[in-house]
Amino acid sequence: MNRIDKKFYDLKNKKTPAFIPFITAGDPDLQTTKVLILEFEKRGADIIELGIPFSDPIADGPIIQASYYRALVRGVKVAHILDMVSELRKKSGIPIVSMVSYSIVYKGGCQNFVEKAFKAGLDGLTIPDLPVEESDEIFEIAKKNDFKIVCFIAPTTTEQRMSLITQKSQGFLYYISVVGITGIRDRIPNDVVQNINKLKQMTNTPIVVGFGVSTPEHAKLIGRVADGVIVGSAIIKEVEKYTNKHSTELVKCVGEFVGQLVLGTKG
Repeated sequence: MNRIDKKFYDLKNKKTPAFIPFITAGDPDLQTTKVLILEFEKRGADIIELGIPFSDPIADGPIIQASYYRALVRGVKVAHILDMVSELRKKSGIPIVSMVSYSIVYKGGCQNFVEKAFKAGLDGLTIPDLPVEESDEIFEIAKKNDFKIVCFIAPTTTEQRMSLITQKSQGFLYYISVVGITGIRDRIPNDVVQNINKLKQMTNTPIVVGFGVSTPEHAKLIGRVADGVIVGSAIIKEVEKYTNKHSTELVKCVGEFVGQLVLGTKG
């Protein structure tokens, strides 16, 4: 059983939502990324979303864009990230989903990318710039490797496309809570609960909410109705805040912040 499926199975039995922190691979460096993942796991994170830096992300706001830039300037490449994941797997079995641009996948070939990602220890991908109507090839390849391709649903998604996406998404459904890009928000839109309940009537696939979830209070609200909560920009902002500090201090401080979000999600 894929680690993502097993995690949601276990959490369902415990009647608790998943907390999923997002971090950028290689920000501030890959060794720190590895240690942060281990720290997040220790603090109670259930799944990791790992961003693969890309020069032209279409879904990410300025905070995550800046983290991608910092990693790319330092020369971080996909091969380096997969090597880091392989090393991490010697110490951790936490499920890891990687957010990646389809251009990176396409460049080396879908089959090649999925096989390398699976071998390294990734459990799935989110590909924000790949329309579900054009995703048959990678879905077929992923199924053969018990590898998950997670699809997005937005507040503006039509019912027809929503039906198609809920049928295809693997591992979980990523519900985008806001119309727009990632970033820190003051509040969660009023229609989130209504839209999640609507999706639950269409699918048994776990529904996870991200984009704009920024505080333990946000996480608590989402955790009451969804199967999982993703926080990205707020965590990346904490990483940026401590970038010039010793890595031990960075990991400790960011870990404490993630611990608060975990408590919020599961409180």
